[in-house]
Amino acid sequence: MATGRATGMGDESREQWLARDFEQHRPRLRAVAYRVLGSGADADDAVQEAWLRLSRSDPDEIANLGGWLTTVVGRISLDLLRSRTSRREAGWDDGLAELAGRGGATAGPGGGAPSPPDPASEAELADSIGVALLVVLDTLAPAERLAFVLHDLFGMPFEQIADIVDRSPAATRQLASRARRRVRAADAGGTAPARKREREVVTAFLAAARGGDFAALLELLDPDVVLTADEAAVAMGAPEVLRGPEAVAGRFNGGARSARLAAFDGGVGAVWTLRGEPKVAFRFTVQDDRVTGIEMVSDRARLDAMEIWYLTS
Repeated sequence: MATGRATGMGDESREQWLARDFEQHRPRLRAVAYRVLGSGADADDAVQEAWLRLSRSDPDEIANLGGWLTTVVGRISLDLLRSRTSRREAGWDDGLAELAGRGGATAGPGGGAPSPPDPASEAELADSIGVALLVVLDTLAPAERLAFVLHDLFGMPFEQIADIVDRSPAATRQLASRARRRVRAADAGGTAPARKREREVVTAFLAAARGGDFAALLELLDPDVVLTADEAAVAMGAPEVLRGPEAVAGRFNGGARSARLAAFDGGVGAVWTLRGEPKVAFRFTVQDDRVTGIEMVSDRARLDAMEIWYLTS
């Protein structure tokens, strides 16, 4: 950035012109963060953190403000993605990991009065990437997701992305390539829309369980639903088999408060973790918008073999 800008602004303070320049980049930065994180609230947090880092930096040392800010938002977003998979969880009935999402206002540069999210902007962002693609992206490892979004959706060079993910350019190219193959496979197989609906049903089920909404649970369960548990889960006190909506709904009603929405084994389910370690995985089978089966998996070897990606809702 040219140092002469500050002196040429008259009485305008450094923070004022820095904030003005930042606002010019805000839409792109939020779009990047939204596509990486899949959450409008998290995207706003990432952008606000980028502003705080810029305000603490020397603008004279920034040659390309847009590129610098994109890199910073990329690093912040990567840290947020990684924190989702390492967040410590409490016991089974201690709270359900933000399944209802979170909204709220976002502060402007300089900590000014917050402005409410723009519904039209939110809808435009969601439409531009597609909810189905967001679901597929949620199954990718954090570095894969970031590399794919920054390169394929925003055209950032691999050399620049490599600096963010702390890999070589060649390794970063491979990250994006793996992610691209998984996204294309999901599109080709028509699995993304089905996965999206499956995710919606499981999210609604867990929210109803947390809220103790027995009627809503019954609506989401197939008349022939079956809950099964492996030997390790039975040893923890779970029933080996439960049949019928009333029995299954009764088991979950008012519970499952620290289960986290997750993708694993080619589907969407929930995972209960303790001190960041998966203890019980709930594999949901969804057909025609109803839950037809839930399998409780607690066997250590099976859990260790699962590739689990925690999802936002």
